[in-house]
Amino acid sequence: MGINVTNSNAITTITLDRQEALNALTPALLNDLADALDAAAADPDVRVVVLTGEGRAFSAGVDLKALAEEPPEDGDVSGALNTPARRACDALSHMPKVTIACVNGFCFTGALELALACDLMVVAEEAKLGDTHAKWGLRPTWGMSARLMRAVGPVRARELSYTARSFSGREAYEYGLASHCVPLSDLDTTVTELATAIAENSPESLAAYKDLYLNQQQVGITEGLSFEFATMYPMGDAGGRLDGFGKS
Repeated sequence: MGINVTNSNAITTITLDRQEALNALTPALLNDLADALDAAAADPDVRVVVLTGEGRAFSAGVDLKALAEEPPEDGDVSGALNTPARRACDALSHMPKVTIACVNGFCFTGALELALACDLMVVAEEAKLGDTHAKWGLRPTWGMSARLMRAVGPVRARELSYTARSFSGREAYEYGLASHCVPLSDLDTTVTELATAIAENSPESLAAYKDLYLNQQQVGITEGLSFEFATMYPMGDAGGRLDGFGKS
């Protein structure tokens, strides 16, 4: 098994499924994930993409057997891992759909980079997360240094990366990584309710917001305001939505 893909009510759920290895990331798994994300991005019926893991883990991170087959150089994992992982992260952060990381259990290092590439993260209280690059003599190459700092602030990001310590789902919420933190028993329901609420809105508005927020992360406030003021997006459903206001 590698990944499972299900579709329901404009929501695509992509589940990492290597339970025997805590959904550890291999080149093959990452390629399958990137392909599934590209397919979801191109599907006009999809408005929200949920990424999660089967069993006890979101993902334990890169499979150490894959590292052994092609050892890192100067702390950089191989292109066999980097290329599909970056494809997946780019798809999660750039596709014109809202992406949600549903973190049900262990979520370490490369897996955390995938979760950080999503628009939103929902975590189980029981989840364990961490950036363990330093523990293994590695450096991030899938976006950790850029995204973690923006999510939790530079001081907290440094502390988490320097210590390589694990932290709970509750801490992830308190640090600002996650929008919701609930008991594991409530996780799927919470994510479904969140995804459904998002999917009910205009897909064109969602795509515009996603692009605007991404731009704001990449530029300063002055440039960001100029971009917001000047950028136009085709939106054909505003009339119908406004006409229906107050009639339901």
